[in-house]
Amino acid sequence: MNSMAQQAVSAPWDGRRSLVLYDGNCPFCRMSVRWLKAFDWLGAIEFRSFRDADAVPRLDPPLDPARMDAEMHAVAPGGRRVFHGFWAFRHLAWKMPALVLLAPFLYFPGVSWLGQRVYLWIARNRYGLLPCKDGVCSLPSPGGGPPV
Repeated sequence: MNSMAQQAVSAPWDGRRSLVLYDGNCPFCRMSVRWLKAFDWLGAIEFRSFRDADAVPRLDPPLDPARMDAEMHAVAPGGRRVFHGFWAFRHLAWKMPALVLLAPFLYFPGVSWLGQRVYLWIARNRYGLLPCKDGVCSLPSPGGGPPV
């Protein structure tokens, strides 16, 4: 990676766009982020792996690393609100022209309840959802370092 790309990734979040914090060690999560970026036609969202400690904004109250490991987080511009799991996806749907027509349906009675349960199932099983490459799967190391 060139130094300009490294600077862009490690630069502090400026708070002008929504920030998505996801598991950068997870192939399924990285694939999902690629899809979300494809729908972010307006560039309204910044995506960062929470595994890079410098990428996580310092908020009050601080973000919980265990909770970030369990669910994607979306931080609203300016850090005013933090959404997680299904609610993070619902927040993002309003930011993406391709998904904005879906967003109102995400507020129907029962959708949040079901959406969060489906989201949590996917999150718990995310390392088994994509086939391993050549029969080898990488799992995060216990300390959150590089995959083993």
